[in-house]
Amino acid sequence: MVTKFEDFKYERPDLEKFEETVDSLLKEFHAAGSADAQVTVIDKLNTEFDHLDTMANLASIRSSIDTRDKFYDEERNFFDENDPSFTEITNRYRKAITTSKFRDELEARFGEQLFKLSDNALKTFDPSVKSLLQKENKLATQYDKLLASAEIEFDGRKLNLSEFTPYTQNPDRNIRKEASLAVQGFMGEHLEEIDNIYDELVKTRNEIAVTLGYKDFVELGYIRMNRIDYDRKMVEKFRKQVEEYVVPIVTDLKKRQAERIGLDSLKSYDGNFEFITGNATPKGKTKDIMKNGAEMYKELSPETDEFYTFMTERNLFDVEAKKGKEGGGYCTMIADYKAPFIFSNFNGTQGDVEVLTHEAGHAFQTYMSRHLTVPEYAFPTYESAEIHSMSMEFFTYPWMELFFKEDTDKFKFSHMADSISFLPYGVAVDEFQHVVYENPDLTPEQRRQEWKKIEQKYLPHIDYDGIEPLESGAFWHKQGHIFGAPFYYIDYTLAQVCALQFWKRAKEDFDGAWADYLALCKVGGSLPFNSLVELAKLKSPFEEGSLETVIDEVHAYLNSIDDKKL
Repeated sequence: MVTKFEDFKYERPDLEKFEETVDSLLKEFHAAGSADAQVTVIDKLNTEFDHLDTMANLASIRSSIDTRDKFYDEERNFFDENDPSFTEITNRYRKAITTSKFRDELEARFGEQLFKLSDNALKTFDPSVKSLLQKENKLATQYDKLLASAEIEFDGRKLNLSEFTPYTQNPDRNIRKEASLAVQGFMGEHLEEIDNIYDELVKTRNEIAVTLGYKDFVELGYIRMNRIDYDRKMVEKFRKQVEEYVVPIVTDLKKRQAERIGLDSLKSYDGNFEFITGNATPKGKTKDIMKNGAEMYKELSPETDEFYTFMTERNLFDVEAKKGKEGGGYCTMIADYKAPFIFSNFNGTQGDVEVLTHEAGHAFQTYMSRHLTVPEYAFPTYESAEIHSMSMEFFTYPWMELFFKEDTDKFKFSHMADSISFLPYGVAVDEFQHVVYENPDLTPEQRRQEWKKIEQKYLPHIDYDGIEPLESGAFWHKQGHIFGAPFYYIDYTLAQVCALQFWKRAKEDFDGAWADYLALCKVGGSLPFNSLVELAKLKSPFEEGSLETVIDEVHAYLNSIDDKKL
């Protein structure tokens, strides 16, 4: 019988019992006289770690589905509070395997990546920073809850932030502007609170880094993000390439957009309105989108058909926007059930379909690599994980007519233009975080001024039309990654360059490109970024000329379309 998500059993882990079990197994590990005996213990420990992760995930998912649910809110707080203690206990295992006299044999069995990840994990934690890590978790959750609490009066309704998206795409410019003013009214009202949360986060993270012996949080941030085979100089060089090759193209695309929708100049509230006849929208309601998803994945491949059936039979999608629900979208893996889970906020825009491709790309990867017994390999590191999600968006192009009907060409043009328009914003967020953590004593006001400078470099087309707090440099206040996952953003841009290579290859040889994508999904997180890129027969975004080549191809494709006729 199929166990559905609502029947997945949650129970709060017993911290003392978990510690006793891990310590007992580690005694067994240290006493083992062979690598094989240690492997047996590692398998038992992984079962314990998977169960703990399952409980943390269930608490987090159920709390994000309804932030007003007192029970799961308390459980989420429990994990925020105790996560550093769980990390401390898990680190005993990491220390044991990395210092094992059988390390070479264990590496041959589990792969080098586990040991590199473990080495990094040990570098990011010490009992002396436990209370600071607890504080960091609480502050990040405080930000999430603040944004989820939005109930903004508009159009005769009370809306959360996700529910404003359709208004930002309305053909009536006044409605777009009014929607922007309403959202920024809420953000302005909470400007000081958001600034203060971030100020505390920056100072807390800097203190963690300094206590652990790092020069600044940038060093620690890169280790936390498991950037194993590239460094900040390579990232800086990549940002420079985006500035040189992509910014001028995006500026040109924004001019085309203004002409296309009949405006002399594009304001920030016009950015999401792309065609004079209205944006591409999915035809039908949520159930129609999900049904079309089933058809699409059935035809794409036997593997995607099996995956999508698994997800729908177990209610592993929670996709509709509702009161009290956190914003945004994510995919996670519930380890004990080998079950991916997809969370989002459908709002009647093309983003709804992009969830079924982007988040499903993540979920499909975890489904294809669920045979891997190492919990650390469920997902790759972030920049690699985004290759799966963004590439799935392109592999599903042949089925977009199911969702968009007569708007299909509009969707493809818009999606492709957005794919490269995102790159400058993505690197802007990354550069901003480098500036912030290299200068932790900046005031909130100075941080917003730094954002404005970075915007001028990467997003010269942006015009806020006097709307506050956007004019004062607070656009980044809505970007949750900056608060909850520092330095997690350049990852999307690196992955986008890889995904666009898959798009290019799929046009030439769909089956060959798909076979390489499947191979990439099956190895999960068992390799670092550049090795995964190589395995997928792609060029690393850090390789000289790789960005320029793919961007030229996309630019030529966009230039071949008469977008004014769409």
